[in-house]
Amino acid sequence: MILVSGATGNVGGELARRLAEAGMAVRALVRDPGKAPAGTEPVGGDLDHPESLTGALKGVEGVFLLSGYADMPGLLAEIDRAGVGRVVLLSGGAVLASDTKNVISRYMHESERAVRESGVPWTLLRPSGFMSNTLQWAPQIRAGGDVVRAPFPHVRIAMVDPYDIAAVAAEALLEDGHEGNVYNPTGPDPLLPADRVRILGEVLGRELRFEGQTNAQAREDMLATMPVEYVEAFFTFYADGKLDESHVLPTVREVTGNAPRTFAQWAAAHADAFR
Repeated sequence: MILVSGATGNVGGELARRLAEAGMAVRALVRDPGKAPAGTEPVGGDLDHPESLTGALKGVEGVFLLSGYADMPGLLAEIDRAGVGRVVLLSGGAVLASDTKNVISRYMHESERAVRESGVPWTLLRPSGFMSNTLQWAPQIRAGGDVVRAPFPHVRIAMVDPYDIAAVAAEALLEDGHEGNVYNPTGPDPLLPADRVRILGEVLGRELRFEGQTNAQAREDMLATMPVEYVEAFFTFYADGKLDESHVLPTVREVTGNAPRTFAQWAAAHADAFR
């Protein structure tokens, strides 16, 4: 039995579906049981309150865990008490940043430390930026506009399909030999935002154009949708250049045996979200 947290999210959803389709017994930790992926057993629990997970963890052999909850040491202690054999933690490259004032780097660092110190065999995933972040552009494109406006126009990211992150996670959960490893899944190409707009336009059959926002415009838009400390974290990463996600790494092929999906493949699979 595998417990998947974030089972309606980009990576957790892909992982839960992948495991269920392979015939594995999967518990999907979800708020709304009706949204659990097909073939999974929906269970409740609050990751901010480890004691609420006792039932969900009963008989579980492996856990896919997200970072950043209120009591990560307590959460890992609960997982350890349940006799879980392995944990795969979804972290990120931001954990390497030395600025502990950065809220994203800090919660990733604290989450990784809790996992390492838990006594439960672990594998860490530090993927580059998700291709699914492109869904942020969907409202602009669905509204009929041909211009996509987005921040950080000069930042290249070797974006990775959550499908491939889930494939790496599945290998680490189901096969021996991954304990104590840190994996860095990336996509096959370091893409600018303009590159993604061009490829997305080709997939949709539209002549989309990219317009980079100024930092002032980007800050204003981001503050409308997220707390200021997260906005400052993203500016530290991408405007100040403290996080470089442009490197293409062979992780996905080495762990899964398959090449990572291209952005064109991701866009084709998710085209309906932009129509």
